[in-house]
Formats: sequence, C-alpha cells, structure tokens
Amino acid sequence: MSTYLLYHGFGICEASFERMEEIDERLVLFSRFSGRLRCPCCGSEAVIRKGAKVREIRCGLLLLKPVSLSVEFPRIQCHACGAIRQVRMPFCDEKKHYTKGFEQLVKVLAKFATIADVAACLRISWNTVKEIVKNDLQARFSKPDLKGLKQIAIDEICIGKGHKYLTIVLDLISGAVVFVGKGKGCNSLIPFWKRVKKAKAEIEVVAMDMSVAFALAVKQNLPRAYIVNDRFHIVKLLNEKLSELRRKMYHEATTIQQKKVLKGTRWLLLKNPENLDPTRDEEKHLKEALKLNAPLATAYYMKDSLRQFWQQPDIMAARAFLDSWTDQAMSTGIKVLMDFAKTLMAHRLRMLAWYDYPISTGPLEGINNKIKTMQRQAYGFKDRVFFELKIYALHESRYALVG
Repeated sequence: MSTYLLYHGFGICEASFERMEEIDERLVLFSRFSGRLRCPCCGSEAVIRKGAKVREIRCGLLLLKPVSLSVEFPRIQCHACGAIRQVRMPFCDEKKHYTKGFEQLVKVLAKFATIADVAACLRISWNTVKEIVKNDLQARFSKPDLKGLKQIAIDEICIGKGHKYLTIVLDLISGAVVFVGKGKGCNSLIPFWKRVKKAKAEIEVVAMDMSVAFALAVKQNLPRAYIVNDRFHIVKLLNEKLSELRRKMYHEATTIQQKKVLKGTRWLLLKNPENLDPTRDEEKHLKEALKLNAPLATAYYMKDSLRQFWQQPDIMAARAFLDSWTDQAMSTGIKVLMDFAKTLMAHRLRMLAWYDYPISTGPLEGINNKIKTMQRQAYGFKDRVFFELKIYALHESRYALVG
C-alpha cells in the first residue's frame, strides 16, 4: 500500500506508509509522521524532539476487515512558549482512538442502520458509535435556528410509564422538531419563548389541541399569531363524549338484550360509516344499537355531520354551518352534546382559522410514532440529552431505523 492510497483511501495525511501486517484478524498499517514539527499550543516551528509515543488508531474497513493505523507521535519542546506536548495530527483528535475519516464513515452508516448494527459492522463498541453520533447531533441540532419560523405545531407526547411527557414544537414547513420541552403545560414552553424572542422569529400561525393553557401562552408570547385548533383533537373529544354517552346508557339499560347490543358498539361508534367492515356485519350491529337507543343515534349522526365543517367552500359557509350545528346540538337536550357544543362555541374563532391556514398537528403524530419505534429499538434511553438530540434529527431518519 502506498502513501497515496493511505491518503485517498483513509484520509491520513502527513504520514508515510512503511508496512502492513495482519494481527488478530485485523489489518495494521504501520506508518511514521512525516509532517513539519510545530508547537500545538502556539504554532511555532522553533521546537526540538523530546521522544515519541506509538498509538494505534482505527481508520476504517478493508475487505470487511478492521483496519488500524499504528503511528509514532513525536513529542516536542517549544522554545517559544516552553510547552512539552505531542504534535497535533491533522487526521485525528488528540484524545480519540479513531481518525476523522473513520468518524465520517460512522456518521454515514448511522443514517442507514441502527447504532447496534453500525457497531457490529465496524467491530467497535456501541458506546464509540454513540459518542460519534451524539457529537454530530450536538453540533447540528443543539441550537436549532428559529429565525425563519412561520408555521408551528405544539403538542405533548407520552414517552413512557409513570406519565412522563415531553412538549414538542414542530416546524410545519420543514417538518423538523425545533424544540423539546420537559414535561407538559405552559412552563415547559418557557425556554422556547425566550429563544423565539431572541431569534426575532415572526410566527404567523400555531396549530394545537384545544388546551386553554397553551392558547393563553401563545397569545401572551405571540400576540399576532393565529391559533388553529386541530381537527384530530376536536373529533377525538367528540368521540370521548360519545363513549361517555354509551357507557351511561349501558348502565341505564333494563334488559339483557339492550346491554348485549350496546356492549359491542364501543369501537363501531368511533368509526366513520364508510370504514365499517361489511364482512363482519359491523353496519348491521351498529344499526341495531342505534335503533334501540335514540339519544345514542342522535349523537352518532351529529358526529358524522360535523365532518362537513372542514368541507365547506369558504369561511362564511363554515361559520354558518358551525352555528347551525351547535344550535342543533343544544336543542337535542343530550348533556354530552350540549357540553361539547359549548366547547365548540368557546373555540369558534380557532376552528374557523383553519380556512385561512389549513394546518394541523398531524405531522406530530408521525413524530410520536417514530419516538416510540426509537425507544423500542434502543430498549429505552438512559442518556436524556442523547434522546432529545435524536428527536431533533427524526426528520432525517427512516421510520424503521430511528434507533
């Protein structure tokens, strides 16, 4: 192997190649430092040699065999500053046992495989791969740029047992996570508001659930931003009201037949009519339950009609439809529908804002699924900083290889 291949194949410069040996199923390249001696502290060339130290450094793979570089690091004494130090090698850092070229190899492989797979392929420890990946993520995502933020989504996600939560802020235009806050609620967003103010970001619209606390926090910190209540959370809340009504009617049922019909309709009530499975007679079962329970039938059909709110031609038609729907819900006399109608009236402007900015927190649900996949593949993350950095990089990861 020539010095030319040493440089272009492994990125090793200022080192002359001497010989190659196979030791313990790995290839060892013996070389000698051939660069100019300079003081690593002040850069002066007024130095003298003070011995040397041989180090073995990982530099890559060759024919699927690990390749190491055995190089003699000269030790020098500087006449200018008086320091006695080892010379600085341009192809590796002082306290690392791998070259910069090897570090780049790990970064590239980590984009296509998990940390465990990269470690097994390169025959190095899991901690070494994690160290390289963590340093790379730290350099790129420790301080995301918020200056160009225009549209964001805010939501809280559960990351484990014991009600452990994170508050995630997503850039809806780029799809990148721009903030990860500990816990849930307004206090978790305090560092984010400080960074937004410092970056002078002009955020136009925020998508979120129907949380009053989040809405107040946004109004206080982004007074000019529009708030859009997410369609998913509105339908989810109505589904919860529907399940509450079903449970109440089940307990009030007087015959075994009524209880039997209601017991199997929990998930059928949450489905849209077009999603019912005809092979399992789901539509027939649902019709029997609705026929026996008039209030449940009314609530179900009201839920189905609410979907038309997001299908109106313009905001004026949507406003008229929403007013008509809430009036109809209040006139039914069904408590769960009346409570839900009052909630919609309180969030009326935020629902109508969807027609100016048709956005949602849907992309955050995808981020949540990726986080769960990442936790399963890594069997959890003990390093909290590394875990948060991995979340920041999720928009670059493949769904199946986020661990």
